[in-house]
Amino acid sequence: MYKFAVTFKAYGGVKIMKKIKEKYKFLAIFIVFAAAYYIPFGSFALPGPVSEAFMMLQEYARKHVILCLIPAFFIAGAIASFVKKQSVIKYFGNKANKFLAYTIASISGTILAVCSCTVLPLFSGIYKKGAGLGPATAFLYSGPAINVLAIILTARVLGTELGIARAVGAIIFSIVIGLLMHLIFLKVERKRHADNVYTFNEEKEGRPLWKSAIYFAVLVAILVFANWGPDAKFKTWQLVYNIKWYITGAFLLALTLMLYRWFTKNELTSWTKSSWTFAKQIFPLLFAGVLVAGFLLGRPGHRALIPPEWIESLVGGNSFSANLFASVAASLMYFATLTEVPILQGLIGAGMGKGPALALLLAGPALSLPNMIVIRSVMGTKKTFVFIILVVVMATAGGMFYGALF
Repeated sequence: MYKFAVTFKAYGGVKIMKKIKEKYKFLAIFIVFAAAYYIPFGSFALPGPVSEAFMMLQEYARKHVILCLIPAFFIAGAIASFVKKQSVIKYFGNKANKFLAYTIASISGTILAVCSCTVLPLFSGIYKKGAGLGPATAFLYSGPAINVLAIILTARVLGTELGIARAVGAIIFSIVIGLLMHLIFLKVERKRHADNVYTFNEEKEGRPLWKSAIYFAVLVAILVFANWGPDAKFKTWQLVYNIKWYITGAFLLALTLMLYRWFTKNELTSWTKSSWTFAKQIFPLLFAGVLVAGFLLGRPGHRALIPPEWIESLVGGNSFSANLFASVAASLMYFATLTEVPILQGLIGAGMGKGPALALLLAGPALSLPNMIVIRSVMGTKKTFVFIILVVVMATAGGMFYGALF
């Protein structure tokens, strides 16, 4: 038996077993996803909260996994595989130019049509690659909070002043939250970077910078256009929506040609493995978080464990408690990209104040129960807790200030 074990190990048995385990993990995730996608949960006589948990999971699986999360995983895998560590450290690291780092991080969300969950693999990628905690958390907040599609829709549906307040508030908040995270965990971050000493001469120059820039631009374009939503009020916008699959297909073709011409087989294997690493870490946590969020809060317009009347009755006016409750409730709920606007439209119609409305917009898209679970797995309990507290406090203060002005 001992000889067999030695022989098995010598001939790569450990690698074979790892491959088999990875295949089972992939199969398990695929089966759960397929079940969530196809099983008609609405036809079963389940208790309200239980039904909402599964219905929200199904809605998430059908609308956001294939077009949002999977492209985001590939972008994160590309960051991990092809972005040089010295580049991340140069622009987002502990000794990077702070003005440049926070400026880039705070406006990054304008080109990414992502929700609080889709941004997670991107955040995880740059943080594990060596980005400083401050710029990384500024990016984590700004990604879903400053989504240009959502800003335009907010201004169009809820009013120009609220759209502008959301955009300005989100940019300022991302910088302030990032700086505070940096200062609060300054000693910890210094130790983290000291323990990961990096020599810039270790990595050789790879493909030209312009090729890498085009490659990442195409990946982001696929994510953006695949998720482009309709809006008949804007003719140009609607025109892009009508042909979005042609545009997406053109970018996919361009990506295929780039992968064939510019990348080696080993690089493509590394990219695939990195993308899978993010997927197997994040998918189970997200699915569990969505189930919990659905059980407690339900989908918009549907009852779950917490009655919606309680929420609506607590967010009228512009009191501290109303703004705080709006921030806390929004930070627990899952808002898919752009869905916060119609939800808020209904809440405002039911008597929600302007201050709490902005507080919801500043806290909701950036946080959710599923994304909290994943953030904790990336940067630990203490940092995650402080990040959540900062978002809630800033959103509450921003809502009260806005409500007092308008």
